[in-house]
Amino acid sequence: MAEQPTTADEQTSRSPDSVPSGNGHAENGSADAIRATAEKAQQDLGVFERYLSLWVALCIAVGVAIGQLIPAVPDVLGEMEVAQVNLPIAVLIWAMIYPMMVQVDFRSILGVRRHPKGITVTLAVNWLVKPFTMFGFAWLFLKGLFGPFIEPGVASEYVAGAILLGAAPCTAMVFVWSYLTDGDPAYTLVQVSINDLIMLVAFAPIVAFLLGLSDVIVPWDTLLLSVGLYIVIPLAAGALSRTWILRTKGEEWFDNVFLERLGPVTMVGLLLTLVLLFSFQGEVILNNPLHIALIAVPLVVQTFFVFAIAYGWAYGWRVPHDVAAPAAMIGASNFFELAVATAIAMFGVTSGAALAAVVGVLVEVPVMLALVRIANATRPQFEARTAPA
Repeated sequence: MAEQPTTADEQTSRSPDSVPSGNGHAENGSADAIRATAEKAQQDLGVFERYLSLWVALCIAVGVAIGQLIPAVPDVLGEMEVAQVNLPIAVLIWAMIYPMMVQVDFRSILGVRRHPKGITVTLAVNWLVKPFTMFGFAWLFLKGLFGPFIEPGVASEYVAGAILLGAAPCTAMVFVWSYLTDGDPAYTLVQVSINDLIMLVAFAPIVAFLLGLSDVIVPWDTLLLSVGLYIVIPLAAGALSRTWILRTKGEEWFDNVFLERLGPVTMVGLLLTLVLLFSFQGEVILNNPLHIALIAVPLVVQTFFVFAIAYGWAYGWRVPHDVAAPAAMIGASNFFELAVATAIAMFGVTSGAALAAVVGVLVEVPVMLALVRIANATRPQFEARTAPA
């Protein structure tokens, strides 16, 4: 069972160097508000998150059944497109992404000075390592080792879906992983906020470059449209609505009423999106059930590999465990909502890229829970290494 979230006082006593330098009561009040926001976002692993892989598996069954028994449903919904964007899927993706973005407090970025080593590990692994190792593992397994079992064109689409996963670091579930490893909630909020801003400018170029290496034609207009629809708009909407709500209703109402009401929206959006996707993908899955397992292999290998790089680097650099654990977790996990949405926009709802992105959802929770156990088991080694002489 996970430990209870630490309070601000407990975090301060554990990490004295993490207290922001004071410039009077205004800065202290702002720091307290940011920490409160971070701790609110970093909640216990609920029933939905704990059994996410089970819900995904059930959605696969329900979606495939709908596609086979009521084919008119995916046929009609699949035709609801504007500028290559499937409208039902787009609405559901927004329902998933907006609740994440509205919790991001960009004032927290000022806290980067508190743990510069942790932020360095996070940014270097997320943007200089992770996308490229994902491409390498996907290519090695899907087009190399598993080549005899997958047609070349289909394998290229699977690699494309993996690239989209690798280019999008996690923004929401990382709060859960951080909580389960007793991570510093304020640091977790800082890294999420910075990564959201970097995604605005780095996601499209990285995806285009790696897709080009995969000999996949890059529809730049569709890629940029996806960035606008699923990063820029939700991020702006979240920031503006957050500012307005805090100004008009106050922080207590925002935390205890608005976020509580918004919570189920993400769950419903994700489950309905998966049902729709698998209703579109039903024929492919029934004809090639082995492909799901084959896609999962490079995704699992990538997750452990990236975690090992970030966690090992943090250990060697004597980063405190409550910073090292979330730094490694955000690199290991993915912003799969963005990957799914972009795969659909660029390649279509029945594409191999969309299927690969959805398999990322299926494998992420059990793999990340395994990494949580590793992080918790190795905490004493970190504490011994970072303890004062």
